[in-house]
Amino acid sequence: MEKSKISLRQAIIVLIIILAIMGTGVIGLKLSPQVPVLLAITVTIFWAKFSGFTWDSINDGIKDGIDKGIIPIVIFILIGAMISTWIAAGTIPTLMVIGFKAINAQWFLPTVFLVCSLVGAAVGSCFTVVSTVGIAFFGIGVTMNFNPAIVAGAIVAGGVFGDKLSPLSETNNLAAAVVDTDLFDHMKTILWSTLPAALISTILFTILSGGHSGANMSKINSTVSALSSDFHISALSLIPIVLVFACAAIKMAAVPTMLLNILVSTVMMFFNNPSLTISKATDIITNGFVAKTSNSEVNLLLSRGGIVSMMPTVALIVLTLSLGGLLVHFGLISAVMDPLSTKLNKPSKLVASALATCIGVNIFVGEQFLSIILPGRAFKKSFNQGNLKSGALGRVLEDGGTVLNYLVPWGVGGVFIANTLGVPTIQYLPFVFFSLLCPVFSLISGFTGIGLKTIDKAEKPATQSTVASEG
Repeated sequence: MEKSKISLRQAIIVLIIILAIMGTGVIGLKLSPQVPVLLAITVTIFWAKFSGFTWDSINDGIKDGIDKGIIPIVIFILIGAMISTWIAAGTIPTLMVIGFKAINAQWFLPTVFLVCSLVGAAVGSCFTVVSTVGIAFFGIGVTMNFNPAIVAGAIVAGGVFGDKLSPLSETNNLAAAVVDTDLFDHMKTILWSTLPAALISTILFTILSGGHSGANMSKINSTVSALSSDFHISALSLIPIVLVFACAAIKMAAVPTMLLNILVSTVMMFFNNPSLTISKATDIITNGFVAKTSNSEVNLLLSRGGIVSMMPTVALIVLTLSLGGLLVHFGLISAVMDPLSTKLNKPSKLVASALATCIGVNIFVGEQFLSIILPGRAFKKSFNQGNLKSGALGRVLEDGGTVLNYLVPWGVGGVFIANTLGVPTIQYLPFVFFSLLCPVFSLISGFTGIGLKTIDKAEKPATQSTVASEG
């Protein structure tokens, strides 16, 4: 017989066990996150079976969870292909050469942060920023003897900030839909926390750059020489980047944008290397680009990409979505969040509790979309009863959900960054200042009332509509 109600105590015990499994496995034992998440799924499934749920119900929970991640899975596969074709077409090597010639070591980190922010605002995806211009900046920073973790932190911080500035951002659109508010109203509201966080981040990166002893010019010259001799370095190699901005301008969706970009980059590969065969081009797209220059560090930096390289991340997305689907389907998340959300009556308590819940979902599930959807559903009514406009909840969902996913070692964002840049999440985490500061400014807003708008009596009935099904 199907069990319909999960007690708060039971839900807390199960969630603590899941967190202990993932925390011990990923942080304590330094295991790949896929295995601890798989173990957490196993524990959840057998707990559910012993609690009275049927196998059919368990399967439904898994399917419901995965269904929400089909498009992100496709995007990650395409990102792998785009990385390898951008390298083979000379796009990323050209960016690196331009960067070496133009960037001053004293201003390197704030430049990385701001440029990644601009690109992120144009494309609406931190993942795309990291996997394209981010790789170029990372190569430059390592060659200039910067701490790889700090460079990675500047890249991620800029990508996340740009994502929050973009109307093309999937998380911006999702958060606005969950709280039933206009997208551009939502984006204006989150500026109360994102702009101060971005300003302080810029200052901190400037301070970190100012203490840099300077670049090793002989090393840089050697790198530029290797890039110039083995890759097609020219303004034409930047066509894929121009194409990304053009697609963003006409608001083309992410999947067709990336497919078009891969096609153009592949054509450029053949143009740059007439002896390239279809078989070799297919291998680059599938298995990634392998650099064979005279510089071993360039080979290490630019031997990456390919569809196969994304498979660990795709596997993690499938597993985390499965775990999230099970936790939602069995009522474990709602059993904890619902009692909490209905007893809050002050803005400070509402904001602090919603932030904590977003962070908790990120830690337990590791999936960015669920860290928006689940708290949004749980706290929407409470924010309404507390006479706060829906935008207040939307900002909290972004500040506690979206921006922090990249800092969770077993989270989809954290694993993607670690795999793409080769820097463990725990190492770059302290330097993603923007993501760390956003929740702080949300808390300040909750306790001071700055940026929090209340509901007029005439508006209140209109704010009580249910969350859109796609949220």
